[in-house]
Amino acid sequence: MRKEYTAIGKTIEAAVERGAKELGTTADKVTYEVIAEPKKGFFGFGEAPAKVKVILEIQPVDIGVEFVRTLLSDMGIQAEVTVSDNSDSGKCINISGSEAAVLIGHHGDTLDQLQYLVNLAANKKFGDDDERNYTRILVDIEGYRQKREQTLRALARRTAARVLKYKRSITLEPMCAYERRIIHSEIQGIQGVVTNSIGVENNRRIVVYLEKK
Repeated sequence: MRKEYTAIGKTIEAAVERGAKELGTTADKVTYEVIAEPKKGFFGFGEAPAKVKVILEIQPVDIGVEFVRTLLSDMGIQAEVTVSDNSDSGKCINISGSEAAVLIGHHGDTLDQLQYLVNLAANKKFGDDDERNYTRILVDIEGYRQKREQTLRALARRTAARVLKYKRSITLEPMCAYERRIIHSEIQGIQGVVTNSIGVENNRRIVVYLEKK
């Protein structure tokens, strides 16, 4: 998806900057095509400005950021929104600011709903209903995801130890797919125990049990 704007300026650089501003971004984030070079003229005669077509390539994460900023503004929440790379999802929208903590919810349930809406808005805007073209965007608030991951990995190790000690399976509380993947990943490295998911939709749980020899 792209946006284009035809701009003029005394120089090509000035025209690009003007076009980028009209597109709501900065010159370093756009590409451009020169339509006409500037002409100096002679004693003021024949002078002509540069004319360029400025192009802004919009990615799904850009739509996600716009969605988040609009939501925060509508809720009157002061927070900073940035984007970083994430090894699991590709991109992560980070929300920083103490006021934004209200959007985390119990065990991140509100944050998960926000993330769902961000992904829905970003991909619908591009018309990507095909799973192969679906862009997954992670949303985090005040580093909650990392803290929660550490907590879940510790829970996985404690649960595995209990299963090995008492020789019985243990069923954990319902978790979203993202958190279940963390549990599965951590327990994969522990000998003697395995995991499985049971239940449907928002009630899916992980069962940790002894590995059959």
